[in-house]
Amino acid sequence: MQLHIRHETVYRYDRPTAGSVQVIRLTPRPEPGQRTVRWLLTTPGRRVQHVDPFGNVTHLVTLDDPREEIRILAHGIVESSDNGGLQPADDGGLSPLVFLAGTRLARVTPEIGALAAGIAAGRAGLLELAHRVRAAIEYVPGATAVHHDAPEVLALGQGVCQDHAHVFISACHARGIPARYVSGYVHTGGAEVASHAWVDAWLEGDQAWFSLDVTNGEPADGRYCRLAVGRDYMDACPVRGVRRGGGGEAMDVRVFVAGSADQ
Repeated sequence: MQLHIRHETVYRYDRPTAGSVQVIRLTPRPEPGQRTVRWLLTTPGRRVQHVDPFGNVTHLVTLDDPREEIRILAHGIVESSDNGGLQPADDGGLSPLVFLAGTRLARVTPEIGALAAGIAAGRAGLLELAHRVRAAIEYVPGATAVHHDAPEVLALGQGVCQDHAHVFISACHARGIPARYVSGYVHTGGAEVASHAWVDAWLEGDQAWFSLDVTNGEPADGRYCRLAVGRDYMDACPVRGVRRGGGGEAMDVRVFVAGSADQ
């Protein structure tokens, strides 16, 4: 499927900042089943590209001059194929065992262990686990913030795709299954959407990842575009930065994903 994507992030400040640094993961990953036809990233300031330890194309943007607004735009065309959710192991990449370690946002507690009790390591078991997570956590935009961790979200019983992913990853860890966070986009049939998050869980028997959209309870197919992977949101978020000064901050994010340029 061909996906036409536009992602714009705008930061506005009460007064000029004295400087800022932004880490940007807004370039689709080069991996099997996904080909970038064309892609353009526009940012202010100095920009340096590198590939991080997880294989994500990452840009470090440094701004030294005063700014009341920072505008970041990524857009282009990506072709993706439907492989039933199977994602080959990364060539020369990190061992899947790296994704067994807990993080601040994805950690195991007795409650999460109980949620994962009896889950098998195969595709059917992982789909059942996604069903349990969705049943335990109602999708409610605005119910959580980026600092909420998996146990807090499970106790709250509400969250968004990021929270579903963290709880699922923690539940996989409770069963000894490597799992990682995926950020990217999904074509929903409409035009304006939010950026999305889902998971990869390791299938030992297949020696491959099973890419699963926990929020929608289905494998990630050709409608999905993968930007970055990591242990949790902090490793894979599209934009993350620090600044000096500026006072209050407002952020506006607009994402459009369509199946054709006309849309």
